[in-house]
Amino acid sequence: MPSFFIFGLGYTAQRLAHRLRAGGWQVEATGSAGSMRFEDRVAVEQALRGATHILSSVPPGESGDPVLATYGDAIRAARADWIGYLSSTGVYGDTGGAWVDESTPVGGGRRSARTAADLAWQALGRPVHVFRLPGIYGPGRSVLERIREGRARRIDLPDQIFSRVHVDDIVAGIMAGMYGPAGIYNLADDHPCPQNDVVVHGAALLGAAPPPLQTLKEAGLSPAAAAFYAENRRVANGKARRLLGWSPTYPDYRAGLAACLAETRAQGDDHAAERQQHA
Repeated sequence: MPSFFIFGLGYTAQRLAHRLRAGGWQVEATGSAGSMRFEDRVAVEQALRGATHILSSVPPGESGDPVLATYGDAIRAARADWIGYLSSTGVYGDTGGAWVDESTPVGGGRRSARTAADLAWQALGRPVHVFRLPGIYGPGRSVLERIREGRARRIDLPDQIFSRVHVDDIVAGIMAGMYGPAGIYNLADDHPCPQNDVVVHGAALLGAAPPPLQTLKEAGLSPAAAAFYAENRRVANGKARRLLGWSPTYPDYRAGLAACLAETRAQGDDHAAERQQHA
């Protein structure tokens, strides 16, 4: 039986684990939603020895990549046929809205720790699939929730362009990568655009008024949120299309948000039906 070990069972990795288990895979993982604690070296190293596939979705900390620092030797020695790492397109830094692909230089942005981790995984000494991801959204974690909760913002930066990707397209990219050559792959949709366009469309889907247009100062964003607007780029996905045969099911935010809304409404209907059965 194929065995997939995941470091960090977060939002994206949980969607991947669900799809793998549905396909008959054995999945073990660290994290609050996983089957073992990251600190349990005996259990983790035993699982790594039996894994056919290994993926890390753990971001680096101030002192570097915790997975490589703790388990790098065990990963290098593992019998796994496939190793993957979820990185970020933040490694490209600000390009003034220009396109970036996998040949674009890295390390000029604000995420120096992410760049160092990205390069460290490439230098593991084993073939590694490095998936560079832009803004991730999906059911339960999209602009729709921020609009409902009054947290959505429209910032008056008309030339600011972002790329994004639906979580299920990341899962599909990882699955495609399991049968394609190792290397670096951007997984992004086909339609980079201003975040304001996404907010306005999301509000229309919900029948809500879009939030007012504000300057960065008026919005009073946290430093982390404000930093989101410090970089401007478009992410190309042609390499994943050519070498992995991957293409996004949700090529733009309109298709992706429609799917998010449909899934969350279906879940709400299921929960309502369960409550009615137990009433």
